[in-house]
This record gives sequence, C-alpha cells and structure tokens, in this order.
Amino acid sequence: MELNSIRALEEATNVGRGELFRLGTALLFIVGIMLVTYSRHNALPNSELLIIAAMIGGYMAINIGANDVANNVGPAVGSQAITLTGAILIAAVFEASGAIIAGGDVVSTIKKGIIDPALIPDSTTFIWVMMAALLAAAVWLNVATVIGAPVSTTHSIVGGVLGAGIAAAGWEIANWPRVGEIAASWVISPVLGGIIAAAFLYLIKRTIVYRSDKIAAAKRMVPILVSLMTWAFSTYLILKGLKKLWKFEIIGASMIGLAIAVVVFFMIKPAISIAARKLDNNRDSINSLFVIPLIFAAALLSFAHGANDVANAVGPLAAINDAIVSGGVAAKAAIPMWVMLVGAIGIALGLALYGPKLIRTVGSEITELDKMRAFCVAMAAAITVIIASQLGLPVSSTHIAVGGIFGVGFLREYLEANHARLLDEIRDHHKDDGPEVVEAFLEKFEDADVTEKGRLLQALKEKRGPTLFKKERKELRKVYRTELVKRSILLKIVAAWLITVPLAGLLAAIMYFTIRGMLLP
Repeated sequence: MELNSIRALEEATNVGRGELFRLGTALLFIVGIMLVTYSRHNALPNSELLIIAAMIGGYMAINIGANDVANNVGPAVGSQAITLTGAILIAAVFEASGAIIAGGDVVSTIKKGIIDPALIPDSTTFIWVMMAALLAAAVWLNVATVIGAPVSTTHSIVGGVLGAGIAAAGWEIANWPRVGEIAASWVISPVLGGIIAAAFLYLIKRTIVYRSDKIAAAKRMVPILVSLMTWAFSTYLILKGLKKLWKFEIIGASMIGLAIAVVVFFMIKPAISIAARKLDNNRDSINSLFVIPLIFAAALLSFAHGANDVANAVGPLAAINDAIVSGGVAAKAAIPMWVMLVGAIGIALGLALYGPKLIRTVGSEITELDKMRAFCVAMAAAITVIIASQLGLPVSSTHIAVGGIFGVGFLREYLEANHARLLDEIRDHHKDDGPEVVEAFLEKFEDADVTEKGRLLQALKEKRGPTLFKKERKELRKVYRTELVKRSILLKIVAAWLITVPLAGLLAAIMYFTIRGMLLP
C-alpha cells in the first residue's frame, strides 16, 4: 500500500515538474525580451511602455505557437505520417523561416480595418489601445489552449482591437460592416473547408478505395492528386506566403503553380509506380503513398502561416514601437527585426512547450484521421484560402483546417451509415434464401468495385421490385448512424469560435481602462 502511494506521489511530482519547466522556460523568454528591449531602447521616451508591450508580445507569440500552429501539423500527426516531435521541429523551423524571410517590412497597424485610427485622440491613447488589444488576445488564446479549443489568432486580435478602440473613442470608431464580414467568416471558413475536404475524400474513395484493383488505381490517381496538391500549395504560397517579397495576381500565381505541378507529376509518377508494386492490395497499404505529401504540406502550411500571420500577430507591438519612435499614429508601421524575432522565436517556443495538447485535439480527438483524410484536410486548407482571397471573403485558417476535419468525419459517418443500410437491405432481399447464398452475395458485393456494386444493386432492385429502397426505410436512418465525430468536441470548438471576438473585445476594454487608470497622473 505504501509503495503504491509513493509511486502515485512520484507520478504527480513528475507532472508538476513538467509544468514548472514549461512555465519557467516561458518566463525566462519573457524576461529575456525585457532585458534586450531595455538595453536597446531605454533612451527613448516612454521606453517603459515599449518594454511592457514587448513582454506582452512575447506572451502573445507563445500562445499563438501553443494554439494556432496545431492546425498546420495536427492532421499529419493524427494520421501518423509524422511523429509529434518531428511535427514540432518542422513547424518551428518553417514558422520562423516564414516570418523572418517573407514576413515583410511593414504591417497594418489596425488589423482588417475594423476601427478608424483617426478617431484616436493621441499617440499615447493609441499605445494603450494596442497594449490592451495584444494582452486581451494573448489571454484568450491562453484560456482556449487550456480548455483544448483551437481558435483564430486573427479573430482574437480583431476582437481585442475592436474592444479597446470602442473603450477609447466610442462606438462610432468601429467599422461595423467589416466586423459583420468577419462574423460571417465564422460560418464561411469551416463550411467551405469542410465541403472541399469531404469532396476530395469522396474522390479518393471513388477512384482508389472502392476499386477492386487498388494498386492500379493508386498508380493512376496518386500522381494526379499529388500534382493537384502541388498546384494548390504553390499558388497558395505565392499568393499568401510570399506576397510581401513578390506581388502576384491569381492568374500569374496559378500559372507558376501549374508549371511546378506538371514538373512534379512527371517526376513522381515513376516513383509511385515503383513504390506501389511493393504494396498489398488494400487501403492501409495505399495510405503509405500519402506520407511524403503530408510532410511537405505541414512544412508549407507552417511557412505560409509564419509569413502571413506572424506579422499580423506582432502588428500591435510594431504599431506601439512606431508610435513611440515617431510620436504619431500611422496606418502602416515598420516591423523591426527584433519585433519579428520576438514573434518567430515565441511561436516556436510556444509550440514546443504547449503545442502538443492542441495538436492531439486537432489530429486525433475530433475524428480518426488516416493519411488519405489528412491529405484532404491539407488540400482544403490551401484551396479554401485561394478561393476566399479571390472572392474577398475574410476567412480563418484555423476555422478552415478544423472545418476540413469535421467535413471528412461527417462524410465518413454518412458513408458508414449508407453501407450498413445497404447490407441490411441485401439481407432483407435474401430473407427467403439460405445463409450460404446470403453470405456468398455479401462477399461478392464487398469485393466488387464501385461500378460493379451499382450493377449488383440494380439487379437486385429489378429482381425483387422497389422494396430495396422503401420510403419507410428513411425513418430507420438513425438506427444505422454511427457517430465518428465527437459531438462534445464539436460543441466546445464552435462555442469558442462564437465567443472569441466578443470576449476578446470585452477583455480588451477592461484592460484599456485598467492601463489608462494606472498610467494617468
């Protein structure tokens, strides 16, 4: 009994040590930011505000790494294409590379144009607004990570800026039509991502999984699918990840992406043919052909996220730095390298320390992902952003990725229920036959490809009349439904999405009044 108690105490202590190590490492990073900022900028007026803002920016970056980056690598980890450690290393390197190489030199001080900076009376008030927005967004991301809900960094900052701006200058400062567009993206992003991911999964099932000769089908289709992914990610990277280095319109980016995709097609087709010869004729073997594309997808999504979102995340810090240096409020602010490094290093650190929890949530807790399903989610992430950016729709990469996972999960539920219903109806048609006849037909049905299955069902329908698809059977659909998507996770994530902007706004308003009360003479 005493040994068991000692063992339990040791296990609890180990958990506590791990938490203390993570907390201590994060605090050391923030203290390091404080010391570096003080040594570089202590001669500036209001340097203490810049030091505090830099520390808050580091805290924000850690929380972005802990929460937002999971969407880029979670599906690959959940499908076991890469290990958790490998995913963290890939994401950390490519997030930081994207931020530093392609993060840009300037950033909009007012994210998404949701408030009018001209209505903010002076630079000091503007600094307070940005500090409150940054801290509120960081706190909400921290809470969301603790409860295991992947939320949008962009929406968190939007809510923070909106709430602090209203607290500083009143309701008229807000651009309400723009806020309405952002609210619409709560529905647009996950639905569009889910539809595209489900469509690709259905395509893979029809062209590979449901074929009797899966090896031949894989040789034919996998090079096409990988080339489509190459086109989508090349276009996505040019439009979003490299837009601050080279400016391309959709036509130019698409043509470059198409050229790269054609080259990739002719390069990988013989390699896939050779690899497929060694595989068994089953779904699990075919899954292995999607491992390398998933690794590249995780890396490219992380690079694009680093280039596109890190600058936005440290935008309030860049705005505060610009306001202190220039003494004014500008629509665009330069991003000093030290600010970009705070974002890049902080995100990598947050991912390593606290990212595994959200990676597991995204990768395995919503629905079971194999490599084909994860491939479809990655495709949805790239294609949805391309479509939305051309239509001018404000979408969230977090909502797209999670929506894609829900999309493939709900498609699986539908297909599983439909399959179970068909088998039951086949047995019903053979109810007058012996069990050997029923089992023989079922075995033939299961081994047939999708075209042959259709012929078999049509023959049954013609033989036995319309009883195969009785109208009354629609009432029995719930009997066949198998829940492959966890509803509790779904409800928790949707609830977190809905409250992100208003809650971040409320927090920011409270923090603005707190900061102003502390700093006013």
